Amino acid sequence: MQESEFSFELDGTDLPFEPGQSIMEAATQAGVYIPHLCHHPDLRRNGSCKLCTVKVNGRFGSACALPAQAGCTVESNTSELQEMRRQIVQMLFVEGNHYCPFCEKSGNCQLQVVAYHVGMVDMHFPPFNTARQLDASHREMLLDRDRCIQCARCVRASQDLDKKNIFGLAGRGMNIRLVVNSDSGLLGDTDFSSADHAAQVCPTGALIRKDQAYPCPIGSRLYDTPISQHTIRQDARHD
Repeated sequence: MQESEFSFELDGTDLPFEPGQSIMEAATQAGVYIPHLCHHPDLRRNGSCKLCTVKVNGRFGSACALPAQAGCTVESNTSELQEMRRQIVQMLFVEGNHYCPFCEKSGNCQLQVVAYHVGMVDMHFPPFNTARQLDASHREMLLDRDRCIQCARCVRASQDLDKKNIFGLAGRGMNIRLVVNSDSGLLGDTDFSSADHAAQVCPTGALIRKDQAYPCPIGSRLYDTPISQHTIRQDARHD
């Protein structure tokens, strides 16, 4: 089979792909960054955050969920899509507690670095001033729902990798929230562990270890160096 039969066009460049790969996977393999938050290479496809929205043959779709198809034309790095992504990130910031200078995850937060990448300079929208439940009941981990962006990474990791089903999402629309599957609803009443995959995949400061606040000095954090496609891709593979 010819190589051209396993390639598609992304922003004017031909990209090869392997059968079964998503557009996101093929782009990442080729060294092209498409902004994302809910996607994680170790987890099943979700497509909920919509940051990776691209245009495929003129139609919108999620790059993390859409399979790569030979001969298709994909647009990602356009002013229209960057503006859409910027508005999504702005809405994520105003609906929770994402004041980066005060967050233990600052410098290592994927939401923060995506905001820089899409050129966000302010929140634009008025903040919601939410006060979601803070769960400090667990011996090792802190769950701050005001920093949760409902990406469902911890849900998928707990179900598929840890086989524990610790987390879930409840509610709809503006009322959606992260819940803990215990009789009390508290993380401390589960068998959750800081060694679980679910404890490692949060892109924000919603799930952090209690004994590792501010573990890296400024200058040594993941995104203290100039933000580049390389560092973001490394984060997507290993966070």
